[in-house]
Amino acid sequence: MAFELYYWDGIQGRGEFIRLALELAGADYVDVTREPHRGTDEMMQIINSSSEAHIPFAPPFLKDDGQIVSHVANILFYLGPKLRLAPESDELRWFANGLQLTLTDFVAEVHDTHHPIATSKYYEDQKEEAKARSLEFVKNRLPKFLGYFERVLKQNPAHAGYLVGHDLTYVDLSMFQVIEGLIYAFPKAMSHYEIRYAGLAQLHGLVKSKSTIAAYLASPRRLAFNENGIFRRYAELDIEP
Repeated sequence: MAFELYYWDGIQGRGEFIRLALELAGADYVDVTREPHRGTDEMMQIINSSSEAHIPFAPPFLKDDGQIVSHVANILFYLGPKLRLAPESDELRWFANGLQLTLTDFVAEVHDTHHPIATSKYYEDQKEEAKARSLEFVKNRLPKFLGYFERVLKQNPAHAGYLVGHDLTYVDLSMFQVIEGLIYAFPKAMSHYEIRYAGLAQLHGLVKSKSTIAAYLASPRRLAFNENGIFRRYAELDIEP
């Protein structure tokens, strides 16, 4: 049976981290809310179910032969071995999961640059606070996170150009997506990032060159970044580092 991915239509969002893994592996999957006869209503029925035993809090979540798995890091931890995108040893699987959870924190901080007060308020209702939050993010948090992942790459005992072990894993795909998003949202802050974070730039290019990823990026399945998603381009928030 095909994997069923549930996420909001019209944005890449957090669902994109799952799509990239499924696409790289050539997995059979259905993007449920983009299906003409299914859509968002079906997703919300599961979330608001009064009978489902394992209800998810919010999308994204994955359904696999009746099993529901929620939260990006948890879904990827579940999918990794199935798609051969996880390390084989327990030690490295746990390390990979820790890296993915750190990326989850990173993505949350990116989101909070344009919604620092509340997700229930429009960006226009918190522009001044967003500018202050973005300044802190660009000057301190962005280099802290990218510097950490650059160090992880360099200290990987396998010296294979990947974050974990000898082969590409779902964590590398997620790192690729974060870099793509940062380049879109903060082009000034990310200018010449390939000099400061040469290892991450090389990893980004390596992932992008994979045939199934290249085909996906060129297809209509890959939605464009926009100002409704996590990574948003507001000129007033893109501050020189």
